[in-house]
Amino acid sequence: MSKEPGATGASGASGARIDIHHLMSFVGKEMVSPWREVTQDAITQFADITGDRQWIHVDGERARRESPFGGTVAHGFFTLSLTSRLLRDAVGAIDGTRMGINYGLNKVRFPSPLPSGSLVRARCTLQRIDPADGGMQATWAVVIERDGSAKPCCVAEWLVRYLL
Repeated sequence: MSKEPGATGASGASGARIDIHHLMSFVGKEMVSPWREVTQDAITQFADITGDRQWIHVDGERARRESPFGGTVAHGFFTLSLTSRLLRDAVGAIDGTRMGINYGLNKVRFPSPLPSGSLVRARCTLQRIDPADGGMQATWAVVIERDGSAKPCCVAEWLVRYLL
């Protein structure tokens, strides 16, 4: 028997499995991922990979001294990139597909910064599912929250194509 989406397992992932043909029954339901830490090491690795080594991301001493954030913060695109992992943590595996493909984003905003060392989680709501060439397209509303912050650090509407 599979776990319900949003129920966390020992591995950190939800452990849930949803058959693609039952995904429609999840429209409008919110599923929440477990908390994950955003480390300075991960932010620095992202900076190295993207070439965006602006001091607010990688220079802790200067960031504490000069930035309005009181320390280093994750890149907006780093925060957005967490969407894939956090959605998987919240929802679980989608069975009955050959693959899932990132089809793009309709909307993305970064209402607040994501300081190094923060804990984040995602609230994921399936807004709709539509037929698409070779499969189905899901529109996910994803809100990435930071522990202790009144504002989310990322709000996105993400399109995922599930190929059958």
